[in-house]
Formats: sequence, C-alpha cells, structure tokens
Amino acid sequence: MDKKISAAVVVIAVVFSIFVLTSPSDPIPLPEPNSNSKSDSVIILAENLDKPRSIAVSDNRIFVTEKDGFIRVIENDKQLESPLAALRSANVFDGGLLGITLHPNFLDNNYIYVFLTYEENGNLWNKILRITESENKLKDAETIFDKIPGSSFTNGGFIKFGPDEKLYVGTGTVSDSSHLPQDLNSLSGKILRLNDDGTIPEDNPFSNSPVYSLGHRNPQGMTWDDNGNLYVAEFGPEKNDEINVILAGKNYGWPEQQCSGGTNFENALLCYDPSIEPGGILFYTGDKFDFEFPFIMASMRASNLYQVDFEEGLSSQKSILSGIGRVRDVVQGPDGYLYVITSNTDGKGFPDANDDKLLRILK
Repeated sequence: MDKKISAAVVVIAVVFSIFVLTSPSDPIPLPEPNSNSKSDSVIILAENLDKPRSIAVSDNRIFVTEKDGFIRVIENDKQLESPLAALRSANVFDGGLLGITLHPNFLDNNYIYVFLTYEENGNLWNKILRITESENKLKDAETIFDKIPGSSFTNGGFIKFGPDEKLYVGTGTVSDSSHLPQDLNSLSGKILRLNDDGTIPEDNPFSNSPVYSLGHRNPQGMTWDDNGNLYVAEFGPEKNDEINVILAGKNYGWPEQQCSGGTNFENALLCYDPSIEPGGILFYTGDKFDFEFPFIMASMRASNLYQVDFEEGLSSQKSILSGIGRVRDVVQGPDGYLYVITSNTDGKGFPDANDDKLLRILK
C-alpha cells in the first residue's frame, strides 16, 4: 500500500512539474535547454546553477550568487568554469550567500558587495562583505558590516546601491514570534542605509544608527523609481506579501501589522493574499521594451515575471515570462535587456535536468 501511494505521489509531482515548466499558455516560449541556446525572445546564458539567489550585471559580465557560497561569473555570454569566490556560508534553508551588488564605480574599483549568513558558536549571523576582484578572481575580501541577527528562514539579504550612492540592506526577522523588528536597537527586520565602507551616513533618520526603516519581516527585492522613491518587496507568513514604499524613519508594522490597518504604521502599497512570494523588483528605464507599466516583479510561488500597475492594483498584473518555474531575481542590464534567474533548486520547486538558469529576455 505504501509503495502504491509513493508511486502516485511521484507521478503527480512529475505531471505538475511538466505543467509548471512547460505550460502551453506561456507568453514567451523558452528555447530548448542547451547552453547559450537562442530564440527570438529569450537566451539561456547559464544552466545548472545551484540555488542561485541574486544577480548583478556589469558591461560584459554577470555575477550570480549561489546559496552555498559561490559567486558565478558569466562573461560575454559564456559561463566560466571556476567561481570568482567560494565563501563559507551557513547551511540553513533560507540563508547562505544571498544578495549581491556592484559599487557605482565598479569599473574603476572592482568592488562587489555580498550578504552572507554564517554560524558562530551555535548562533546564526549575517554580514556584508566587500570583495575586490581582479580578472574574475577574488583579490581581497573585507567584512564591512557584521552581527546582523540570522535565521534559518527569514534573513532578508537583498542589497543595492541607491541613487544617492548609499548601500541599502534588507534584513529579516529571526522568527515570526520575535518583536525585534520593532526594536530600534536591533538590526533585525530593518532596511539599513550605509556608506560604501560600512560606516553610518550622517543624514540617516536615526542618529548614529544604520536603520533607515523598521518593522519588516523578510525583504526580498529593492528598487527605485525615476523620482528616487525606494520600493521593497517582502514575504509575509504564507499570505500578505507586501510591496512597500520606504520612507526614512517610518515603521512598517511587523509583527503588529500585516499590510495595513494600524494607525501607527505605514500601509503597504500592494498586499498579496494568498502569497505569491515576490522576488527581485525594478522600474524599467531602458528602450528595448515598450512595457505598459514600468514596475517589473519576479514571483516564485506564482512562477511568473510580471509588469504591475499600482493604480489598478493586483488585477492589472500582466505576465512577461512564465513556463520556467520559480523566478527569483530580475535586473536591467546596461544594454536595456532584462536578466532573470530561476529558483527551482531551492527546495520548493520542481527542477528539470538543467536548472537553475540565467536568462536574458530580448522581447
């Protein structure tokens, strides 16, 4: 009886994975899964990535973090065999080597910043490393910010430089029962704002504090619009995923508020119930696509790359890309094209033989 049940579960899983990865209603057909295979819409730049988390794009190079500690390099559309770096990361479900971003003057100083979960004396922590690379190799690595409380499931970990050339960092809560996101003296459940060397900017909203905003659960994506407004996407607890406009010094409610309703907290711009697991987000500013709405959002649980109209809300979402499973991150390259990574090997997806992938979207 047990064997029959197990076989049925396998069959169902296989059928579901085929549907998720090759739905005939896909807005963009995925090319055959051969490295650097091409179609009119998508190019596969890399395959067999292991639990990739975040993308950073330079002129002719793309850097991808893998959760287990590797920074992969794709140069001139070719995946290099050796990683740029192999860092020791904590072996926990949703921690490890997470976010990556390039210094605004990367072409001159070769600075790469990453967010890393590690274990020390039985405790989980997160830190930010500034890596100096040379010819796709690690030349130097310096911890510039440390002792962000860590977790097995909610580390946040998304990092980006803003228009003001300050480094913004999304940190997660240590557990859903923790009230540290409401504690201004804790680095848990915050958006942090740092100088490029890890020091605290003098014009931060709280004196001598890296905290830019508080009351966050698990930030996953970060972007700015043309007016310099900061937006953050974050996971809720199975429901109530949020897109928030982040204002300096404001409180976004977690765990006292989810999405909206509290008089002392900021309300979410968009709230998703049930969860869609938003990933990377961006405002498209290039000339390669004529999007109806410039706000682009990766979604893991909904297995789509969307364009979203804030004024019309959730009903306005239009799919740009589907049929590839879970979509973890999206960035705009200097060439104006979109780059995405899938997230089918993260323990929640149904990977095919060549997952995970880095894709360039052409149209």
